[in-house]
Amino acid sequence: MNFFASIGNYFVDMVVSTGSIVRLLFYSFGWLFHRPLRISRTIEEFYKIGATSTGIVILTSFFTGMVTALETYHGFNKFGATSMIGYTVAISFGREIAPVFTALMVIARSVSSMSAEIGSMKVTEQVDALSIIGINPIQYLVTPRLVAGLFALPLLTILSNVAGNIGSYIISIYSLGVGEGSYIDNIRTFLDTSDISYGLLKAAIFGILITTIGCYYGITTKGGTQGVGRSTTSAVVLSSVIVLVSDYFLTAFFY
Repeated sequence: MNFFASIGNYFVDMVVSTGSIVRLLFYSFGWLFHRPLRISRTIEEFYKIGATSTGIVILTSFFTGMVTALETYHGFNKFGATSMIGYTVAISFGREIAPVFTALMVIARSVSSMSAEIGSMKVTEQVDALSIIGINPIQYLVTPRLVAGLFALPLLTILSNVAGNIGSYIISIYSLGVGEGSYIDNIRTFLDTSDISYGLLKAAIFGILITTIGCYYGITTKGGTQGVGRSTTSAVVLSSVIVLVSDYFLTAFFY
């Protein structure tokens, strides 16, 4: 009975948390239409989420592109279709790899830090102090991060696409001996703009979701420094799961 009770409590907590996160999301976007607009705060958060994650996104995407080209070559070579490696890597990155990997890198690099930062402010009563001096904590702490995530993730995804395709190009042309002309021509012929735009739309949605989750666990932190650690871990785990789960539903919807 204890086992089933714990399972039931887990699902109840999950439903309650999901409802609270969705409510925070809509409440935060509602503050976009209230003054002050917190533009400087948004730019600051955009730098934290976007600029500081650029290096790790480019590095991981470059080598992922190389690995994808290698794996694709060994399959396509059996059918004499190695000229399609470029297109396969391009559509894979455009639709799936770039937005998902970018979101996961941002979760590790930025969502964890934003949850810890807001959580530390919560346990030291700085969040309550904002309310006392007349500043809404959601407008000041959450809304700028949501807007920053909305715009930073698609831009980082573009960099991921570029880096991944460059890595694929280098390994395909200079190591695997794939013809440069056919490699590029097949990308131009078969790759559609929707293959890229769908990925950018996914990235924008991921940006909203992961920043909301990070802020939610930060602003609901309890239990001192240990609570900050728990909140950060929960934010990273749930954000990663949400990205992978929502990726399936978004892919099914777009196709």
